[in-house]
Amino acid sequence: MKKEIRPTTAIVPCPVVLLSVAGKNRPNIITLSWVANVCSKPPTVVVGIRPERHSHDMVREAGDFVLNIPSTKELEACKFAGTKSGREYDKFETCNLTPIPSSKVKSPMIEECPINVECKVRHVQNLGAHDLFIAEVVAVHLDKSILDTRESFDPSKMDLLTYLPLSGQYWSLGERLS
Repeated sequence: MKKEIRPTTAIVPCPVVLLSVAGKNRPNIITLSWVANVCSKPPTVVVGIRPERHSHDMVREAGDFVLNIPSTKELEACKFAGTKSGREYDKFETCNLTPIPSSKVKSPMIEECPINVECKVRHVQNLGAHDLFIAEVVAVHLDKSILDTRESFDPSKMDLLTYLPLSGQYWSLGERLS
């Protein structure tokens, strides 16, 4: 037997990213879970951001951003950056995160995040409560600490986390199944 609930964001699990963006006064960070890969050639991602969020206009103005993939070590920063406004806080400073230059975009990467994905905005589409930013991936950086002996990504070395919108909880990812 199943229980029907109201229409909601029920796709689980969701990625957790710290989106960093350049700004006129200082860069900002926003935690997002409305993020997805949508095309492989060219590599393209989408992120959903509410227009009232401080980072929304910053992404529009910059025309680029970096998706920084955190590990469980950055959980407190994820929670802070997702619940506090960059209008009131310097999130890099408050979260003890280090902005470092990107190679292809003006928005900074977050040094502490093991994966950084540089993106250039190609289109913006209003969907209702969120605007969808469609962006081309122009560079990807992997910390050497998460690579295996063949220089390939080894997820067992990263301690990934996910967000579950049905419960509003963060979870770490478990073991490999196949």
